[in-house]
Amino acid sequence: MDSPPQSSRSILITGCSSGIGLCVARGLHARGHRVFATARRRRDVARLNAMGLESLVLDLDDDHSIRTALAQVLERTGGRLFALFNNGAYGQPGALEDLDREALRAQFETNLFGWHELTRQVIPVMRRQGEGRIIQNSSVLGFAAMRMRGAYNASKFALEGLSDTLRLELHGSGIHVCLIEPGPIESHFRANAYLKWKQHVDAEHSVHREAYRALEERLVKEGPAAPFTLPPEAVLKRVIHALESRHPRPRYPVTFPTYLFAALKRLLPTRALDRILRKV
Repeated sequence: MDSPPQSSRSILITGCSSGIGLCVARGLHARGHRVFATARRRRDVARLNAMGLESLVLDLDDDHSIRTALAQVLERTGGRLFALFNNGAYGQPGALEDLDREALRAQFETNLFGWHELTRQVIPVMRRQGEGRIIQNSSVLGFAAMRMRGAYNASKFALEGLSDTLRLELHGSGIHVCLIEPGPIESHFRANAYLKWKQHVDAEHSVHREAYRALEERLVKEGPAAPFTLPPEAVLKRVIHALESRHPRPRYPVTFPTYLFAALKRLLPTRALDRILRKV
């Protein structure tokens, strides 16, 4: 990893209670950046503060919480913020026919609408500065659909389209929009997904109940659930480049599956790609 930058930059990060968010917050703090690490629960904020990070409560499902957290950050920085790393999210497992409107709406509230509202609030700050970075933590599932992940697929596909549009609209403003596209990363993602699956899916009365048994085994399995799983430091490396480079990239693939499916989507007809995706 490169040596720390000579001048630090301020960055607001969502979803820092564990996994990617926590790793990126600690990694950027160690490089000398001023990190505002946010989390939804107060006990997580207290834990982050105890680690030496500046932490605040930010609930992506609550517009008031978003505005309050950003106002607190800007008060501490004198009204400046160089970067935003939108990261807080969860995955809602289940076949789409088993997910009602409420489950899908909840997925989008956290994974898309909350990110969009926070981004909207940050853009005027960055415009006044004439510079800024909006870094979005997407997924391989933001461009490659997989069974039983439809709600999460939809939220990340939407994020990719929103980010591409935002990048075009902000051209010339000094604000760069970057997409980080991880594949399998070590985190608490499966544990959180398991809770959402139990909450929203009636597995025993579904035509997919046999598939759900395999899904449940994967969600509760100890250790990596998929080949090519990388530690969250792999994401940190890309965030560092997106934050510190004079010319950040629009997209940062992270794991082998991301590179693989991006290539397959360019090369294969849809039906051929579907045959591969059905086996994953």
